[in-house]
Amino acid sequence: MQKTNILMLAAGSALLLTSCSKLGKLSSDNFTVTPTPLEAVGGQVPATINGTFPTKYLKKKAVVTVTPVLKYEGGEAVGQSATFQGEKVEGNATTISYKVGGTYTMKSNFAFVEPMLNSELYARFDAKLGKKTVSIPEVKIGYGVVATSELLNRCSITPATAPDAYQRIIAQKQEANIKFLINQANLRASELNSVSIKDLGKILREINDNEETRALSSIEVSAYASPDGKYSFNEKLAEKRQNVSSNYLKNELKKIKMNADVDTKFTAEDWEGFQELVSKSNLQDKAVILRVLSMYQDPEEREQQISNMSEVYTDIKESILPELRRARLIVNYEIIGRSDEQILDQYKQDPSKLSVEELVYGANKLVKDEATRQQWNETIAKLYPSDYRSLNNMAQQAIANGNVNAAQNYLKEAQKVSKNAAEVNTNMALLALKSGDVAAAETYLAKGSGADTFKEVMGNLNIAKGNYTQAASDLAGAKTNSAALAQILAKDYTNAKNTLANVKNADATTSYLQAILAARTGDANGVATNLKNAIQKDPTLASRAAKDLEFSKFESTVKSLVK
Repeated sequence: MQKTNILMLAAGSALLLTSCSKLGKLSSDNFTVTPTPLEAVGGQVPATINGTFPTKYLKKKAVVTVTPVLKYEGGEAVGQSATFQGEKVEGNATTISYKVGGTYTMKSNFAFVEPMLNSELYARFDAKLGKKTVSIPEVKIGYGVVATSELLNRCSITPATAPDAYQRIIAQKQEANIKFLINQANLRASELNSVSIKDLGKILREINDNEETRALSSIEVSAYASPDGKYSFNEKLAEKRQNVSSNYLKNELKKIKMNADVDTKFTAEDWEGFQELVSKSNLQDKAVILRVLSMYQDPEEREQQISNMSEVYTDIKESILPELRRARLIVNYEIIGRSDEQILDQYKQDPSKLSVEELVYGANKLVKDEATRQQWNETIAKLYPSDYRSLNNMAQQAIANGNVNAAQNYLKEAQKVSKNAAEVNTNMALLALKSGDVAAAETYLAKGSGADTFKEVMGNLNIAKGNYTQAASDLAGAKTNSAALAQILAKDYTNAKNTLANVKNADATTSYLQAILAARTGDANGVATNLKNAIQKDPTLASRAAKDLEFSKFESTVKSLVK
C-alpha cells in the first residue's frame, strides 16, 4: 500500500513537472494579418502580423521566437523572426509580462513565386523554458496571395525608337543691311560691295537656278531713320531709303531674270532698334536711357530728354545712331529635300547618296515590313557607324520580336557610340524591368528622358515598384494592358474599363484583366465571358485562374471553365 502511494505521488509529481514545463498552444485568434489575403507588391509579398501573448502564458523563464512561414505547393518561404522573453530572462529580446501578457507587431516580406497564389501563412515557434526546449504547435494565421500586380510580366512594353530629324521643307532666311550716312539716302559703293549684300545676291541666284530644291517665299525691304532730328524730316528720309533700296534689289532680280515681288515698308524713327542697341551696349548710363524711353511716349520728347544727357549723348551719336540709319534686305526661302518616292528610289540606286537623316526617316516611316527595315538599319550602321540610332532601332525590332539576346547586343554596341542616348537607356531599362531587375531599370531610366516611350516604361516601372497611382498617371491616355493594370491596382475601375475596351491588338492578358475588373465590380457575366476568352487565347491562364483569389466569389464559374 505504501509502495503504491509512493508510485502515485511520483507520477503526480512528474505530471506536475511536465505541465509546468509546457507553454501550451496558441490559436489563430492570437493573430491578425494585414492584408488578408496577402498581396504581391513589387515582386514581394509584405505582411504585417499583430500577435498577442495571453495573460499568464509566457512564463518568466521562457524564450519564444516567432517566425512567419508562407507554405505553398512544393515549398515554403520563411520570413523575418522576432524573439520574446519572460520577465526573469536576461537577454535583449522583447520582455512580455507573465501576468498581463502583451502584444507585438512583426513585419515580413516574402519573395513572390507563382505557387504562392495557393498558399497558407503560418506562425512557427521555437521555444525554451529555462534550458529545456519545448514544443508549441505552429498556427495558421493567413491564406493566399493576390498577385494581380504580377500580371505585369504578361504585359508588353513598347520599346523606344530613335527618331530622324528629316525635314523635307526647311524655312531659311538671308539678311543684308545697307547703311546710310546721316540725313542721306544715297547708296554707297562700299555698302553694295559688302559681304552681306554679296551673300544675298548669291542666295537669290541659287533659288533662281535650283527650283526643285529651293523655293522663294518672300523678299522684304525695311528702311529706317535714326530717332534724331525732326520727325517729319525723318519720315521722308526713311521713305527715300526704302525706295532706293527696293529699286536696287529689283534691278538685281532683273539681272538674273527672276520674277519676284518686293515687299516694302519704312519706319520714320527706329525707337525699338534704338532700345535694343542701347540694352546690348556698354554705355555707362544705359539703364537711365532705357528708363527715359519708358517714361515718354512722344518721340520728340524722348529725343529731347536724351539730348539733355550731355555726358552720354556723344557716345549715343557715335555708337548707336549710325547703326539705325539703314535698310534691311531680307530673303525668305525654303530648302526642299527629297520626296518619299525619291528617297526610296535613291536607296535602290545608291543608298550612300542619301543623308543619314533621309535614311533614318526612310527606315522609320517609309519601309513597310520589318525585314526590309532591318536591311535599311544595317545599311545605316555601315554607312554611318558613329550614329547610334540604327543600332538602337535594330534593338527595338528585336525587343518587339522577343529576341532579348539580340536586343542586348545591339544596345551594347549603341552604348559604345552614345552612352547617354535617351532611347538606348530607355530600352536598357525596359530589358532590365522584364528581367526583374527593378534597381537597374531605375538607373537606366534616369537617363531616358526624351525617348518616345519613356513615360510608358516609367509607368511600368512604377507598377513594379508598387506605386500604382503614379503608374496610372504616367500611363494616362495609353491604351495598353499595363495602363489598365495600373488603373485596376489603383482602383480606378471606370478608366480601366475604357482602357481595356480600346487596347489595340487585344490579347489573352487583355481578356484576363477584363475578367478581374468584372470580378472587382461584381459582374458575374463579365467574369465568365472574359475568363473564357482569356483561356481560349492562352490555355496556361486556366491554372492561374483556378488559384486566383480575384475570383474567390465566383468559384463555381471558374471551376466550370478550368475543369
